[in-house]
Amino acid sequence: MKTVTAAEANRQFSAVLREVAAGTAVLVTSRGKPVATIEPAPASAPGLAAARRRLLEHLRGVQAVGKRGWTRDELYR
Repeated sequence: MKTVTAAEANRQFSAVLREVAAGTAVLVTSRGKPVATIEPAPASAPGLAAARRRLLEHLRGVQAVGKRGWTRDELYR
């Protein structure tokens, strides 16, 4: 397990996340004391598939409201 200070984790958060995604657990310390552990998420979190299925079923039953005549470019103006 790799150890980083809270300040390091804050400054290099993207790099820390890349390491975690690659499988490394990271212990975050503040003033020399452990405060958090960042670990890779399980490939299949319990209930994730069921939650996704329920969400999609719900969204299929919801009526869209409002005008949908915009383009992608208009969203980023």
